[in-house]
Amino acid sequence: MGLDTLYFGTAKPDGVVSLEEWATFLSDTVTPTSPEGLTSWVASGQWKTSTGFLEQERTYVLQLAHDENQEKDRAVHRIMQNYKNRFQQEAVMRIRSHACRSF
Repeated sequence: MGLDTLYFGTAKPDGVVSLEEWATFLSDTVTPTSPEGLTSWVASGQWKTSTGFLEQERTYVLQLAHDENQEKDRAVHRIMQNYKNRFQQEAVMRIRSHACRSF
C-alpha cells in the first residue's frame, strides 16, 4: 500500500487559494480519482523558490492511502499538475511512503 502526502502552497499572483477554491479542487479533481477516501488539513509552511526566495504561506496538505500501481501514480501526478496549472503554482511537494492499512 502506498501513502502519498501532498503539500499545496496557497500564494498565487492575484492573492491566495481560498478555502472555497480548495474545497472545489478536492471535489472536482481529487475525489473522482480517490474514491477510497482522503484526508486533508491546513498547515503553515515555507519553502525556497527556484529564485532562492524563502516563501512562507498557508499550505493545504492532502494525504492519500492507495494501492501501489501505475494507474494511481499517474492519478497523483495529474492531481499535482492540475493544481499547479489552476492556481499558478511553481511546485507541489509529494512525499511517498509505504504503509499498512487496517480497519
